[in-house]
Amino acid sequence: MAHTRPAIASLKDELDLIVKMLPLDRPLDLIELGCGAAATARALLARFPGTQMTGLEVDTVQMAKNQAEPAPGLEFVEAGAQAIPFEAARFDCAMMLKSLHHVPMPLMAQALGEIARVIRTGGRLYVSEPSYGGAFNDIVRLFNDEGKVRAAAQGALDAAITEPEPLWEQIDEIRFTMPARFQSFDEFERKVMRPSYADHRLDAELIERVRAAFAPHQREDGARFVRLMHVRLFTRTAHAAPAPASSH
Repeated sequence: MAHTRPAIASLKDELDLIVKMLPLDRPLDLIELGCGAAATARALLARFPGTQMTGLEVDTVQMAKNQAEPAPGLEFVEAGAQAIPFEAARFDCAMMLKSLHHVPMPLMAQALGEIARVIRTGGRLYVSEPSYGGAFNDIVRLFNDEGKVRAAAQGALDAAITEPEPLWEQIDEIRFTMPARFQSFDEFERKVMRPSYADHRLDAELIERVRAAFAPHQREDGARFVRLMHVRLFTRTAHAAPAPASSH
């Protein structure tokens, strides 16, 4: 049965929570789905050098940057969570850090099935998703309203643990906040409004609307926000894994 912990007021580094929720007291073979710049993966490997990490990413621009900065124990593969190019039961645990809601909604269930396929029985899946709310979210949704996809991600997780023979069992859950700081609106625009993996169809009018919403948060030392986060931890059940996707 899932254990829901009291919310943590604030967490500066999510890696501190990850190391408490994954069995990193022994060398693991991990996979991160939607690794982005792989900052957390690199930090994890620095702290646990015996660990092996595979990062999947569909953003070709970010993938090129990742491959230009190799690290011991870290492998990058250009692929999505809905079609993982590895054999069954390859990995001990999996992580999705703010990435499940980026999977196309019709493919979220398939992605969770694929992750179950490549995770060994008893392995864990750590899913961290941004909650829909707060001042930071209010600004972001002016140009990228993720309310629907974030709800769909949580719905896919709910469905994965309630189907007749579920592949996943939820064993832990926690909510927390993380600080986010931007020196200026220009930094916010560069990092948040213009990611390499998405085109938010920005025009001059929209940029000015976002700038006006950002302005009240600007101080001499930058603009400070908190991001509301929701982590759910699952374990892989012993039910038979789904057949591999046809693209394998």
